[in-house]
This record gives sequence, C-alpha cells and structure tokens, in this order.
Amino acid sequence: MSSATHHTTAPEDRIPFPQKVIYGLGAFVNNLLAGAIGGMSIVLNLGFGMDPALVGTLASLPRLTDAVTDPLMGYISDNTKSKWGRRRPYIFVGAILSGLIYMLLWQLPRGHTQTFYFVVFLVGSLIFYLAYTCFATPWVALGYELTPDYHERTRLMGVQNFIGQLAYVVAPWFLWTMQNEELFEDLIDGAAGLAVAIGIFTIVIGVLPALLLRERFEHTPEPPPTVEPPPDDPARIKTKFETERRQSTNPLIRNMIDFFTGFAATLKFRPFQKLCAATFLVFNGFILISSFQSYVIIYYVFLGDKTQGSIYLGYFGTISAISTFAVIAVVTAIGTKIGKRRAFFVSTGISIFGYGLKWFCYNQDYPWLLLIPAPFIAFGLGGLFTLMGSMIADVVDLDELQTNQRREGMFGSIFWWVVKLGMAVALLGGGFLLNATGFDVKLEGNQTEETLFLMRVFDVVVPMVTSAIALFTVWTYSITEARAMEIRADLDARAAARQAEAT
Repeated sequence: MSSATHHTTAPEDRIPFPQKVIYGLGAFVNNLLAGAIGGMSIVLNLGFGMDPALVGTLASLPRLTDAVTDPLMGYISDNTKSKWGRRRPYIFVGAILSGLIYMLLWQLPRGHTQTFYFVVFLVGSLIFYLAYTCFATPWVALGYELTPDYHERTRLMGVQNFIGQLAYVVAPWFLWTMQNEELFEDLIDGAAGLAVAIGIFTIVIGVLPALLLRERFEHTPEPPPTVEPPPDDPARIKTKFETERRQSTNPLIRNMIDFFTGFAATLKFRPFQKLCAATFLVFNGFILISSFQSYVIIYYVFLGDKTQGSIYLGYFGTISAISTFAVIAVVTAIGTKIGKRRAFFVSTGISIFGYGLKWFCYNQDYPWLLLIPAPFIAFGLGGLFTLMGSMIADVVDLDELQTNQRREGMFGSIFWWVVKLGMAVALLGGGFLLNATGFDVKLEGNQTEETLFLMRVFDVVVPMVTSAIALFTVWTYSITEARAMEIRADLDARAAARQAEAT
C-alpha cells in the first residue's frame, strides 16, 4: 500500500456528531477543573492571607502524585472487566466524586492559622486529584477506542479540543465572579459559592460520556498461551517467569508485575516516545517563555508602561483564543486530507513562522503590529492537541498488534503525565531564564539594552528551536495513513480468527 494512499471513512466507523459533542463535553469538564483549581488558588493569598510561596507549594505538591496515580489508574481501567465496560464506571464515579470534593474543598472556615489552611487544603487537594484522575484518565482512554478509523479519530479529537478550549474562555472570569459584590459578600464567600456551581456542573455534565457513549472493547484481549521453549533456549528463563507470574496465587504480586511490565513496555515503545518528545518540545517550549512576552511588551514596546502593556496583552490573548478555535477546524480538515504526520509539519511550521515574526513586530512606533503573530502562533498548540490524541490512538493499535493487549489507559495517562511534568519544569525554568537576562524589577522601564535584547531573543528563539526539534522527531514517526490501514486490517483478521475459533 502506497504511503500516498488516501481512504474514505466507512459509514460504520463514523461517530455521530452528537456523540462527538458528548465526548467533547468531557474535555470541557476536564479543562474546567484544571483551570478552576489553578485560577481560584489566588483566594488562599488574597482571602485567607496565605504566603504566596505556600500557595505555589499547594499547587505543585499534589501534582507530583500524578506520576503514580495516573499510570496506576490507566492500568486499572485497562484491566477492568465489568458489564458496564472498562472506562464508563470510573468516568461516572469520578465525575460525581470530583464535583462533590471540589465543592467541599473551598468551604474553608474563617479565622484560622496559615498552617491550618495549608494542611487542610493540601489533604483536600490530594483527595480531589485522586477523584479527578479517576474521571480524566478513563475519559482520555475512551476517546482512543471510540472509532478504529484513522481519519475519524482526527475529527473526534478536533471536536473535543474545540469544546475543551471553551473552558479557557470561561476560567479567566472566575476572579471577577468571586469578588462581585452583587453576588457574594466577599472573596471567601465567592470562592465557596463558585465552587458549588463548578461542582454541580462537573457532576451533571461529567457523567454524560459514561451514560451516553459506548465502548468498543469491554475488556483487554487475553494474551496468547505461552509456548515453553526447549531447555537450552535462553528465552526459557523469561518464559518460565511469565508462566509463574500468570499462575501466581497472589493476585497483588501478579498485578504489580503486570503494572510495572506494562508501564515499562509503554515507555519503551518507540512511536509513543516520539509523540511524547514532540509534545514536550512544542508545548513546553511555549510554556518556558510564556512570561517573557509580557515583559517584552511592557518593558520594550511600552517602555515600562504597565497599563498600556496590559491592554495589548489582553488583545493578544483574545486574538490567540479566537484563532485557536479556527486553527482546530483547519488542522482537523488538513489532517483528514494529507495525514496527521504531514498536518503536524504544517501546523508546527506555521507556528515557527509566527514566533519568528514576533521579532519584527515588537515595534515601539507601531505597537499594534505585535498582534499580527498571534494567529500564526496559535497553530502550535491548536494543532498539537488536535493531532496527538488521534496519533496515540493509532499507536495503541500498533501496540495491540505486537502485544495482543489494549492499553489505552496506560498510554493516555503516561502521555498527559509527561505534559504535566514538562509544564512544571518549564515554569520553573522560565524564572531562571528571566534572571539570566539581567532583568531587575526595581529599574522599572529603565532596563538595560542587553536585558531587553536577551528577553526578545529568548521569547523568539526558544520556541522556534524546540518546535524545530519536534519536527525532526516526528519526521521518523512511522505510522502513516497506509501503515495505520495495514495495522487495522491485521487486527480485524485476528479478531475474525478468534471469533471463528470461539464458534
């Protein structure tokens, strides 16, 4: 089959648009919870007087547990066998628990010490993130299996990414809502009330994917029977180990071995490694310098005028948000025409052009020019999260072909853990980069020429370089449209053979 072969999605492989929207509502809930707990944390400082350093610690500590809980939830979901499926029970329960716990998390009593609030909120956050993982990890995995079609997966991820982006339109208004005197007595009362609204919304909307969508795989395929090698075969030791593992009477030991074996196999899977690396580079290259643009606009373009700088930052953010919605639609269409790998080249290449354009558009005489790169830069993240989910679904198929296991949960959890880990590292590194420029807040608009130059260099060059490396990484990604169709044909043939044997 030629790599240029293009196929048309069969009617039976199409997901009805209402079902795509229902899956996309899961993305809205997922992003809303992530944006809410981050955006509302300011209340701990402004409302309860907690030290900002402790607030930052509260934001980071619970996410460190994701390194364990995300893959573990992925493994549990992959290996669950129930009449309701592998994913839907956890999505249903996770949405309810996430909503309830989020409501309780912000019902904090007044008049206590900083230590009290730190401990209570830390414990509450840890419990909340466990419930959140119970919802989010199976929901991500469900999307990988809703259709076996190469192009329909891209359309599905386009719809869910589009709907999920709406949460980032709502989240910036949380602070305004909480301190609105017509709605609430004060900021603390506002946080408690807003949390109830978010919690109810999470429960009502979050359970819909569990109630209205259906899974293609009720359980993971059973591994083929073990064939004992000859006594002098070096593989005999490994096979004997596998046999003993499967025959072990201790389910805890057997499951632990299964978990770590699957975790290691997922991390070592080369196509998956390339997608994780590309995502890490594109996304975290953007995050690493996310604060630099604010400094460049305020201190270079507007010579330290924070009022004018903040206005143009708002314009830039609004244009970027609107552009991202258009980018998702464009990249989805391109991906179904020329394939995901080529679409990634196009979208990432356009974003590199946008980053480079910033150098020429940071103009003190014509500040409005700085708005021009925004639509081009939006292709970076808009294209990335539209295509990567679809590409991982293809990787899961290849993994099943090679291992006879369906591990959507494990792949999805590790992928998003890599994203979150990279974000934490990038946010930390951004501060060091800013210090490296020599920036001194006390100088206000009198920063040195060298500082302003280095700020612009980092703001422009860093994401261009990381995105270019990502392009090189995906250049060797092997699952083209033709290869994906071959994999599906082999899996269908294997399933037909099993069904024939069963009958």
